[in-house]
Amino acid sequence: MPALKPLSLVGEIVWLGHVPNRTAALASTAQAEMVLTFAGPDGEDHGGLTRPSCSRVISQYPRGTEIKNTRQLSVVSAEELSQIAAKMGVAELDPRLVGATMVVSGIPDFSHLPPSSRLQIAEGATLTVDMQNRPCHLPAAEINVPHPGKGGAFKRAANGLRGVTAWVEREGTVRVGDAVTVHVPDQRAWAYKDT
Repeated sequence: MPALKPLSLVGEIVWLGHVPNRTAALASTAQAEMVLTFAGPDGEDHGGLTRPSCSRVISQYPRGTEIKNTRQLSVVSAEELSQIAAKMGVAELDPRLVGATMVVSGIPDFSHLPPSSRLQIAEGATLTVDMQNRPCHLPAAEINVPHPGKGGAFKRAANGLRGVTAWVEREGTVRVGDAVTVHVPDQRAWAYKDT
């Protein structure tokens, strides 16, 4: 019995970005296509099979511990970027300012896709959703360049709308305009509630 259920829902890649050096700048550079390897987007600074642990997993590992890189891509929704922009009081939020790797359109409630969902792209390249990407303060400086004084509003405005992090399950080349199908784990939500 298959463990993942393909949905009839089909989205589209509307933007691709590449961050060559996070230390120099978080902003990504737009590109028309991207080669995805098992280490992530070819030549992208978020790539690699492993990464040093950060504040997101501080409850599990001391900072800097080498762990599997499940954050190879930052995938955001065009519709949710528009919602963030509206909350910030700007006309539009360019995905490059938040260091996005991929922007998809047409997938509702994108930031809340279940972990382990698959995003399968037209020619077969497939991403596995790790989890919702929590907003942080790092995009503020980039946002302040075209939108002076607005960067500080990003973290709060992006809460629950920041997209997902993902890793490459199947290699391939992806392009702007490619269709994206969603496959979700075929199981009920976990009923346990911790107190």
